[in-house]
Amino acid sequence: MSAAIPVAKRTHSSEPAIIASFSAVALLVHLLTNGRYGYFRDELYYIACGRHLAFGYVDQPPLSILLLRLSQILLGDSLFAIRLLPALAGAAAVALTGAIARELGGRGWAIALACAGSLCALFNLAVGNFFSMNPFEPLFWMGCVYLFVRIINGGSPTLWLWLGALLGLSLQNKHSTAFFAVGIFVALLLTPERRHFAGKWIWFGGLIAFAIVLPNILWQAQHHWPTYELLNNISHSNKNVALSPVQFIVQQVVFMNPGTLPLWLAGLLWLLGSREGRRYRAIGIIYLITLAEFIILHGKSYYLAPAYPMLFAAGGVAIERVFASHLKWLKPALLSAMLVTGALFAPLVVPILPPDKLVAYMRAIRFQPPRTETSHTAALPQVFADQFGWEQMVGSVAHVYHHLRPEDEKRAAIFCQNYGEAGAIDFLGPKLGLPSAISGHQNYFLWGPHDWTGEVVLVLDTSDDDERELFGSVQDLGQIVSSPWAMPFERRTHIFLCRDLKAGVQEFWPRVKNWL
Repeated sequence: MSAAIPVAKRTHSSEPAIIASFSAVALLVHLLTNGRYGYFRDELYYIACGRHLAFGYVDQPPLSILLLRLSQILLGDSLFAIRLLPALAGAAAVALTGAIARELGGRGWAIALACAGSLCALFNLAVGNFFSMNPFEPLFWMGCVYLFVRIINGGSPTLWLWLGALLGLSLQNKHSTAFFAVGIFVALLLTPERRHFAGKWIWFGGLIAFAIVLPNILWQAQHHWPTYELLNNISHSNKNVALSPVQFIVQQVVFMNPGTLPLWLAGLLWLLGSREGRRYRAIGIIYLITLAEFIILHGKSYYLAPAYPMLFAAGGVAIERVFASHLKWLKPALLSAMLVTGALFAPLVVPILPPDKLVAYMRAIRFQPPRTETSHTAALPQVFADQFGWEQMVGSVAHVYHHLRPEDEKRAAIFCQNYGEAGAIDFLGPKLGLPSAISGHQNYFLWGPHDWTGEVVLVLDTSDDDERELFGSVQDLGQIVSSPWAMPFERRTHIFLCRDLKAGVQEFWPRVKNWL
């Protein structure tokens, strides 16, 4: 065991430069492209959540919301400003991949291959381009793996304290980290690393993780476990695209870029089957356990994406050590293949092309990102379609609102069917003199109907069937103006002027709850 420690500590002067170069490319890609389209649906909702800081939300923990709020305070609300942190996170994830490869004993080529895999993974390219929980998740997961590898290499057991802190922060960023944590626990049990359970530091690390996540647990309990209710609702709906185990695995190849498949597959095989790699076998087990969890529980296929940098790192070492001694051409060939396929598929996840040219490009290469939700039927990939139409929609609502009778304008609320619409009204509407939106979707339901009396409301909906049952008077004021590149269901939205709520607002509000 001790023989591998000097390898992990060795540093060549070129290695930091390699890591820095790939990270700089990742950062540059995002900084040059992340302002080309518009605000993403979830970004608008996150901004709304940032105005209601709490220890939890119906559909997410609080950390990413806090980061966005701090970013707004320091940098402002522009697309560039709110997307700077994701861009930096994407660059840092590439650097961390290289650092793990070096800790696994890799040299220059291993580090270059690992960083290239992380740079060219389509999921990483996509999430580094807009604000969400997702760009921070690989940092937390791989931060834990980096510390874990250092512990395996003989590092101080006090590193468990830092690992616990990262795990707790990751749970405060996204609840799916719980599945990764289970993978770590099972991997410890199934490998010689279970010896750490006999020491105190791993338990102290667990306590730190629990202490960090405790405020969110208490918030969940106080609000009757809304995230569990949401997940249960989703599991009994057809919201997500249903995948067989084979389809789930195939989508891993797509989300990670088919060109990186030889790299991460070599890494997994090296970890599980080679004499050199078995020292780090726990990493391969973490991957397999997390993969099995998401398949069994029908998670979205991209939920596993934050785990792949550790396989990229292991794959770089495997190819450098095992294959390259006999096939010297393999290293440059694989590096070139990843860079070429990364460039080929990048327009599908990074806003490089105008929308019409992107549609033509997807037809030409006969490839597009897989759908994860059944409602994502736009011509553009969902990550792009959800960035179009918001300004036009808000403009349509403002036009109608300011043509109401003065007494109605003072009393009218604006009810939206989903958090994207409501977030757009709240973010873009004040400049046009609109009041805050109300909605039953996700955390908007908990924020309530504000001071709405039930007398007058503008409802955004695709039909008026529900409204005619709930209100004494319903008038269709026409279809909103939207973008041809927006989601189809958004383009079908009408504005209905509804008067005289038949039930009281307090009786009505529980009926609009939409946690799905």
